Amino acid sequence: MTTQQPEPPEIIDVREAHRFDEPRLEAYLSEHIAGFQGPMTVRQFDRGMSNPTFIIVAGGKEYVVRKKPPGELLKSAHAVDREYRVMKALWESDVPVPEMFHMCEDTSVVGTEFFVMERLEGRVFTDHSTAGRDATERRAMYREVMRVVASLHAVDYEAVGLGDFGRPGTYVQRQYKRWTKQYVASQTEEIASFNKLMEWLPSQMPAAAETTIVHGDPGLHNMMFAPDGPRIVGLLDWEISTLGNPLSDVAYFASRFYSAEPEHAVTVGRNGVPTPPELVADYEEFSGRTVTDFPFYVVFNMYRTAAIVQGVYYRGVQGNAASSLAINSAGTARRVSDTAWEFVQNGLPD
Repeated sequence: MTTQQPEPPEIIDVREAHRFDEPRLEAYLSEHIAGFQGPMTVRQFDRGMSNPTFIIVAGGKEYVVRKKPPGELLKSAHAVDREYRVMKALWESDVPVPEMFHMCEDTSVVGTEFFVMERLEGRVFTDHSTAGRDATERRAMYREVMRVVASLHAVDYEAVGLGDFGRPGTYVQRQYKRWTKQYVASQTEEIASFNKLMEWLPSQMPAAAETTIVHGDPGLHNMMFAPDGPRIVGLLDWEISTLGNPLSDVAYFASRFYSAEPEHAVTVGRNGVPTPPELVADYEEFSGRTVTDFPFYVVFNMYRTAAIVQGVYYRGVQGNAASSLAINSAGTARRVSDTAWEFVQNGLPD
């Protein structure tokens, strides 16, 4: 929790589809969180496409509540319990995460499971080309991203109680099965390139590799930077974290640099924005690892991204997405799949 901060533009009134019994939540939090004192106000963050996220102000302090969305959900999606568990386990590590206050599995309180965490103060960027104040800070921010990702991969998952957080050595196979299944469940059109990737990927999977905690979605949009510098104060949105191959996280971040989406297009190698090879070199420096099979993991992560955004669009059509932007993602899965298949045929661009 923090003392009350100025309200940024992405905080909105609670959407009608996400409303819940606020007096009941206030009574529940007063009973389960030390120092929580009403009356409280509730507003909603208009970012993030999956789990609705709210800011609670009570007694001059701020809390963040993150819950599953209402309605029919894809199996294994919206795992707020996993988010809470992994961030709580990492609280005393070198990985910057908000403090966890409470996990509620009683769906009678707000209609779904939810957890309460600290609200961090900082800056979140979505445009890779204009993040930071200038080119010098921007380059430092990208190095900081790789440092934090490397620090996550250095955590002894057994020692922090996450030994059962996934099955070691089967990450790519598990992820392929999961996202293929969820894509099929949320399909709204036939995408030829996705079908080709679906057939191509199983025969190209690298041999079992090192296992670490992986974030799964370590994009710039899920990293909060300090108000006054390139330091990351919070790595957020752990919904698809698991045990897996650390190189997948690196390739996922770099895959945005090859994006087919105009709003994510990055002018690399200029104005403080590194090239993907420079990102890889930064990660190798901080982690001590050698990055192998990089092109495969870029394509694999684009396949996974296509499946994820298809699910986001499907939830938008169903009316239970967490962000107003979800319905605008029509066609994204096709464009990402087309780009990934082009890379299979022609290799990654220089």
